[in-house]
Amino acid sequence: VQLQASGGGLVQAGATLRLSCAASGFTLNFPAIGWFRQAPGKEREGVSCLSSLNDIVHYADSVKDRLTISRDAAKNTVYLEMNNLRPEDTAVYYCATDLGHTSSYALYHSHPTTWGQGTLVTVSS
Repeated sequence: VQLQASGGGLVQAGATLRLSCAASGFTLNFPAIGWFRQAPGKEREGVSCLSSLNDIVHYADSVKDRLTISRDAAKNTVYLEMNNLRPEDTAVYYCATDLGHTSSYALYHSHPTTWGQGTLVTVSS
C-alpha cells in the first residue's frame, strides 16, 4: 500500500493549485482517503477526507468553500483542488488512508496508518 503525493509549489496569495495523490497496492474505492497538512512549528491537522462508499466529504472549517477533494477511480488518484490560497495555507500536505476506515469523518479524526511522502505548498503574500 503506497501513496505518492505531488503538485505542491510556491504561489502567490489568491492562486490555485491542484495536489494529486496516486495510490498503489489497493483501490481507492475501498478505504476513506484524505489530505492532512503540517505548517511550520504546528501540529499536523486534517484538511479534507473522502468516504469510500458514498463520497461523503469532511472539510476543516478553515478550508471550506476554497478546497475540494475528489477521486478519479480509473486513475486510482485523489486530488485536492485549492483555490484562493492564503499564506496560512503554507504547509507540507500529506495524503493518507487507513484500510480500517471507510468513513471520511472517522479518518479525519483518526491517526491514519498509511501516509504519502508529503508535498510542500508555500503561499506568499
